[in-house]
Amino acid sequence: MTGLCKYRGRSALLFAAMLFALPHGSLRAQESALSDAEVERLRDTAASAPERVMAFVGFIDQRTARIDKLTTGKRQPGREEDIHDLLEQTTSILDDLEDNLDDYSKRHWDIRKVLPKLVAASERWGTLLRSPPESPAYSVSRKLALESLQDVHEAALKMIDEQKAWFAAHPPEKQTLRSEPR
Repeated sequence: MTGLCKYRGRSALLFAAMLFALPHGSLRAQESALSDAEVERLRDTAASAPERVMAFVGFIDQRTARIDKLTTGKRQPGREEDIHDLLEQTTSILDDLEDNLDDYSKRHWDIRKVLPKLVAASERWGTLLRSPPESPAYSVSRKLALESLQDVHEAALKMIDEQKAWFAAHPPEKQTLRSEPR
């Protein structure tokens, strides 16, 4: 039984050591990528898929603009940690956006008008996410953000074609053209 206690003690010690080895900002970033106001905005736009997609676009625009400001402005202490946190937030928001796009695709929600805007925004975000100089402090976070961005970009491009075909075969009624499911 003492061998088992030693093992558990070592495991707990190893876990604690790993926890303290993590950058402090990464724990904060994983708690929630969205502010309370942003969560409220998503709640407010839940009934309108186009508005919700554009809310996500705005959230990602804010994060990428802050990354751009950190890399082009005067060098601030803790810049790498801030970029790391913003990249993790961006990845989380992109993943949530992709989940929403998947849901809208399955339910045939009409988001044809915002998809080209999303594609253009995703191209802009790619440039901004690649702009910070290489740093081991955020290289993995950047890679993950770029992979999530690629997934969203591809999903949006695919949805443009899918939505054109679906709504050509199932035209919405003239008077009730809306963004709700059919």
